Parts: sequence; C-alpha cells; structure tokens
Amino acid sequence: MDALLAFFTHVDWYEIWLASLDTLLMLGGSLLFTILLGLPLGVLLFLTGPRQMFEQKALYALLSLVVNVLRSLPFIILLIVMIPFTVLLTGTSLGVAGAIPPLVVGATPFFARLVETALREVDRGIIEATQAMGASTQQIILNALLPEARPGIFAAITVTAITLVSYTAMAGVVGAGGLGDLAIRFGYQRFQTDVMVVTVVLLLVLVQILQSLGDKLVVHFSRK
Repeated sequence: MDALLAFFTHVDWYEIWLASLDTLLMLGGSLLFTILLGLPLGVLLFLTGPRQMFEQKALYALLSLVVNVLRSLPFIILLIVMIPFTVLLTGTSLGVAGAIPPLVVGATPFFARLVETALREVDRGIIEATQAMGASTQQIILNALLPEARPGIFAAITVTAITLVSYTAMAGVVGAGGLGDLAIRFGYQRFQTDVMVVTVVLLLVLVQILQSLGDKLVVHFSRK
C-alpha cells in the first residue's frame, strides 16, 4: 500500500476531478451539437442519395465532398486551422468553450455518414408502404425512417461519443483543458507517469461506460 501511495505522489486529485469535469462538459456539449447537426445532414444524404425518394445527384455529390473532406482531415490539424473561427465564435480558443466548435466540426460529418448508413438499412418496403398511404415527406421521415433506424442511430451515437472522447484528449494539445491536457502537461512534458496512468485509466473507464450504455440502448430499441 505504501508503495502504491508513493507511486501517485504527483497526482492532485482535485485537479483530476476538474479535468474530468472539463472532459465531460466537452463531450456532452459537442455530442449534443453533433447530433443536432449530423442527424439532419445524415437524413439529407440518405434522401438525396442514389435510388432514393429525392435523388439529387449534384446535391448529393456536393454534400459527400464536404463530408469526405472534413472526415479525412486529421483532427489535430482541424484544431489548429479552426482557431481563428473558434475565437470569432466563442471569444477564445482555450478551455471547454474553445474546444467545442472544432469537436463538432470534426464529429458531425462522421456521425452523418453513420446515420446515412443506418437509414439505408431500413426495409424499403416500409418506406413504400408509408408512401402508398399518402404520408408526407415529414411523416415518412418521422414515422417510418427514424423509428425503424433507431438501433442503428443509437449505435452511431455511441461510436461518435467514443470518438469524441479521443478528440477531447487531442484537444489538450492546444490548451482545451480536460484529461488530455492534464496528460500532456504533467504526464508527458513533466514526465509524471502517475498522472499519465490516472488520466488514461479514467478515459478507458469513460469509454467503457459509453459503450455499455450504447449497447443497452441498441438492444432496447431493436426488434424483439
């Protein structure tokens, strides 16, 4: 026990708590905006895609290009490129507020693609039956597409949330705060291995909680 306590001599547990809170705030805020932006974008990608109800080749190609460009850009580069826009939007490029815009921009295209994939897995017969009953486009989306795709959408949210956890850790490079910032400033730059171990373990626990919660939601909304 004494050896274990001696190993964690550099760990400031209050600092760990504040960093954990920052990570949760970044995750929660960015995930919320990612869902609000990515879900409609995913639906639009699906509706305008090949052999769909509102096939629009030009619009789909444009949306796909934007999504693919943003998805292919490494997040650490996106963080740096977006600093002027982030400062303009939030007044700062540091802390939780400065991290959320690039997190949202980085995760939204990824989530939108997952939503599009989930919608493509919906039985086409359900959509055609809804159309035959004279349902409007809004009714088809809200009453047929999204309810049928709920398991896939919840799986997409889970994967996106876990991806955002890794993004929040990378955001520590530009002073965004959170566990990633703590790991870089103390664990890496000051060679405090104990701090690095604690931050990594907490991030792993967070990922496991998100995955377990997501799996339960997917099972709950899946057809019996």
